[in-house]
Amino acid sequence: MDPARPESTFRDAIRRGASSAFGVEIDDVPVAYPPSPDLGDLATAVCFDLARSLRRPAREIAARLVEALALDAPIARVEVAGAGYVNAFFDRTAVVRAFLAAPGGRPASSTEKIIVEHTNINPNKAAHIGHLRNAVLGDTLVRCLRRLGRSVEVQNYIDDTGVQVADLVVGFESLRRQGLQEVRERYSEARLRERGERFDYVAWDLYAEVTRFYEEDRARLALREAALLAMEQGGNDTARLAAEVAHRMVGHHLATMARIDVRYDLLPRESDILRLRFWDDAFDRLRAASAIRRVEEGRNAGCWVMDLAGADEGAGEDQKVIVRSNGTVTYVGKDIAYQMWKFGLLGRDFLYRPFPPAPVGPSYRIWSTCSQDAAEDPPPFGNATIVYNVIDTRQSYLQRVVAQGLRALGFSAQAERSIHYAYEMVALTPSAVQELFPGHALGAEELARPYLEMSGRRGLGVRADDLLERLAERAAAEVRQRHPDFAADAVEEAARRIAVGALRYYMLRFTRSRVVAFDLDAALSFDGETGPYLQYSVVRARNILAKVAERHGIEATARETLVRGVDLAALDPDTIGDHWGLVLALVRVDAVVAQAVETLELSSLAKHAYGLAQAFNSFYHRYPVAQEARPAVRITRTALVQAFHDGMLDLLGTLGVPVPDRM
Repeated sequence: MDPARPESTFRDAIRRGASSAFGVEIDDVPVAYPPSPDLGDLATAVCFDLARSLRRPAREIAARLVEALALDAPIARVEVAGAGYVNAFFDRTAVVRAFLAAPGGRPASSTEKIIVEHTNINPNKAAHIGHLRNAVLGDTLVRCLRRLGRSVEVQNYIDDTGVQVADLVVGFESLRRQGLQEVRERYSEARLRERGERFDYVAWDLYAEVTRFYEEDRARLALREAALLAMEQGGNDTARLAAEVAHRMVGHHLATMARIDVRYDLLPRESDILRLRFWDDAFDRLRAASAIRRVEEGRNAGCWVMDLAGADEGAGEDQKVIVRSNGTVTYVGKDIAYQMWKFGLLGRDFLYRPFPPAPVGPSYRIWSTCSQDAAEDPPPFGNATIVYNVIDTRQSYLQRVVAQGLRALGFSAQAERSIHYAYEMVALTPSAVQELFPGHALGAEELARPYLEMSGRRGLGVRADDLLERLAERAAAEVRQRHPDFAADAVEEAARRIAVGALRYYMLRFTRSRVVAFDLDAALSFDGETGPYLQYSVVRARNILAKVAERHGIEATARETLVRGVDLAALDPDTIGDHWGLVLALVRVDAVVAQAVETLELSSLAKHAYGLAQAFNSFYHRYPVAQEARPAVRITRTALVQAFHDGMLDLLGTLGVPVPDRM
């Protein structure tokens, strides 16, 4: 048993006791924290569940269960409470010692694979602020799953044959009159640097031009359809140009996400789904199962559609086009084939190779699918038991279509394990609009709104890298003001970490069903529910430990000294509750992580981190550490500061929030 994980130890003891006393096996043991430490450190209401099956009073069951329990450290004793609760009291000093020895203990790793697909930026322009919320949510979910011992594969789907790439190709070919060779020459990285430009920013502006180009004459949309068809067919100049611009764009997107420490294992490309005939296989199966049908008349004449059970026919949602009348496949059709592959249901596999060199891109190893020139011994990909698709709530309809496609093919279990991790959009507060777009005048009505939606047409599109640069600039100004003695490189590194922490925490602190109204002042504040506040709590703990070492010698902060010397009984009796409360918040982290994953509400984990930082700040303001004259009390408090430092640093790592050395 692991004393650093008292919840799991308590659950295991209850399971063994129930088996011994009643011959029953219990899968789920609910636990809760009593409202007062006087009532115990942990409690379970499992006897109320047993009362229904055993047909005996819950309190009688609880008394028998307590007698049968074989206690493991750190459980010191258990007792019956109320009408049938079992309350556990810990050896609190043992918990602290175990936590210091191994903060953030982990369960054994699971062999079942989970796939998390997130980010999925259309490779047609620079990443924007909305993509940052997707990436932060997806990446934090991955970190939580791995913290819980799950085997996770991270995928970033590249829609390199979709409408958005087709529009960018139309922009180069029809507006710029530039083909593949001209694009390579005019927009090489060397020439772009000379002009102070970036390829993804060039594409950002060009894509906006194409949107206006279509609006001026809707007949020009035929250019898009022609480009889509050429891209799907492959082997032509348009397809090669599309592949070139998509490849360049993916490199930029990966570099942007690497700035906030988001990484991926695999880049599945939509073009490979087509080249390797994944869709052909899925189409034949869907047609054979009568899951799709060809429409001969009406608005979808000539299309293959899926009829949607329970949809609103009057709203036009009763059927979804899977194959257009010109033979091209819609996004959702290809996604059905892709989802089948994720679960190992397709009977086909991609070819793989390391992501080929790009002018701009990540520094870590990442794999990409391909249809030729494959590597000989790639890692195994796919074959998941659970799939999380991190896509905003506006895609709920399409995710339902994908799940219905799986059910129609007889894969009901996989449809249930296809989890849509939905979230709301990102907007800007009026003050953020004024700072980021100083030339954009806001009226009185707009200034009174809680947030303003972004709009490329109105010039309110916020590129991700621009936002990160602005956050870093403001953080650097704050660091220089606080520490004028810092060297330039130290200021830059601290500002980078503060900016990333501010962004990631702000994207996590709100429930996923709530629109994030991003505000630079609120995100960067060193006080309140912010990333910098959490970062500063760790830096403060580090400073306290340094003062203890300076005043009492480095041996006073040695981990062996703290583990051996910590003793909560040495504290004044009326202060033990405050000290123990800090430890209890630390040991609860894994349980909060598990709950956050189960509910897909990562904001609960962010709020726990904030509460933990508040508890520590209250602790060090009330209780002296380096200045404490009593050695036993000083060692115990130093041990708690070290435990907080280690546990909070570990928790912030799960949230993806880096901590500066000083701030």
